Amino acid sequence: MTAQSAQQLKRELGIGGATMMGLGSMVGTGVFVSIGIAAGVAGPTVILAIVIAAAVATCNALSSAQLAASHAVSGGTYEYGYRYLNPALGFTAGWMFLCAKTASAATAALGFGGYLLRLIGADLVLMPWLAVGAVVMFTLLVLGGIRRSSWMNILIVTITLTVLGAFVLFGLPTAIEGGAENLTPILPGNESGGLQAFLYATALMFVAYTGYGRIATLGEEVKEPRRTIPKAIVVTLIVTAILYILVAIVAIGSFGADRFADAPGAQATPLQLAARAMDRPWLAGLVAVGAVTAMLGVLLNLIIGLSRVVLAMGRRGDLPPLFARLSRDGTAPAAAVMLVGAIVAGLALIGSVETTWAFSAFTVLIYYAITNLAALQLPREQRLFPTWVAVAGLAACLFLAFWVPVAIWALGLGLIAIGLLFKALAPRLWKHRQEQK
Repeated sequence: MTAQSAQQLKRELGIGGATMMGLGSMVGTGVFVSIGIAAGVAGPTVILAIVIAAAVATCNALSSAQLAASHAVSGGTYEYGYRYLNPALGFTAGWMFLCAKTASAATAALGFGGYLLRLIGADLVLMPWLAVGAVVMFTLLVLGGIRRSSWMNILIVTITLTVLGAFVLFGLPTAIEGGAENLTPILPGNESGGLQAFLYATALMFVAYTGYGRIATLGEEVKEPRRTIPKAIVVTLIVTAILYILVAIVAIGSFGADRFADAPGAQATPLQLAARAMDRPWLAGLVAVGAVTAMLGVLLNLIIGLSRVVLAMGRRGDLPPLFARLSRDGTAPAAAVMLVGAIVAGLALIGSVETTWAFSAFTVLIYYAITNLAALQLPREQRLFPTWVAVAGLAACLFLAFWVPVAIWALGLGLIAIGLLFKALAPRLWKHRQEQK
């Protein structure tokens, strides 16, 4: 069964809903965790890394936008790779997305449990069970269709943006007053491991922007995709870039890059510790609430995005045909959602909260390299942006991908090889099972 002949999901998302889906994917672990990790790598130069990462993300976002506008189906780059390149590259994109984002979803669920328990002063031993509870709750929500999921996402994103707005508003005077020394950048190359550290930090921050891809992944459920998707992606990226830069300036200016960099390993979010340094205890509490809602937003959007990629892979035969089935009302890929929920809940039960950012950096850079490569194959009449945008995005992704630690990209290449072997064997397995029935 091909994507073209399969039953289609209902188009229920407008510009507002699509934009909020993008924001729900981006304003989460990126702002509450990633900036602190990148600061530990590059110091105050992380602000410049945020800007460069935004420029790279913009090229990728525009490539995603025009691909989704011309081929508006579920699956994102998995589908674009198949349509415009070849099955191996299409599968690689989908496989990389599933490998990285299932772990990210479990991490977000555990983050929610941990932040909530710290907020109420309870024992962290309950964290895995709270995480599983959140996964089950949002799996049921996503089974109800994109409209219900969208309304929940809007509520979550509104709370998170309000909290971050308060953090910037009340923290900016403190950062400006005493942060000149803290904010002085160390130019790449002028310190030990400078250029390598800067490029690694840029790759880490790139991950924080990639949630805009959720809009493309949901292309089949967006109204007037050729008009809606590009606008929603551009607005999402602009809002997030401004927010990241302001949050980084406030946090590093008021707290210092060294102490802020150590925060991800502490028993609080980096932004909470920065708020405490401003002598505003109430702001630290508010940031904790924002962290809880942000983790929920990331979890919700990842369950949605992962299930749509599983749906597309089921339609193509890369996963069992069962996962190509939709609910009776055509609003959700029921089997795909339940599979994703089960895997994420299983990973969350392990109880590990070790960061997956370096691995995510490599996998999403490969994913978006394929996106840009596919955009270069678009017919002239379907292009919305100049060819150089995709060329710049492709070159930047491939360049940054190999600035992560060697062990990480070696693992990523190994997983690609395993995935391609699975792809070669999978059709025979499905056919054999059908013959047995």
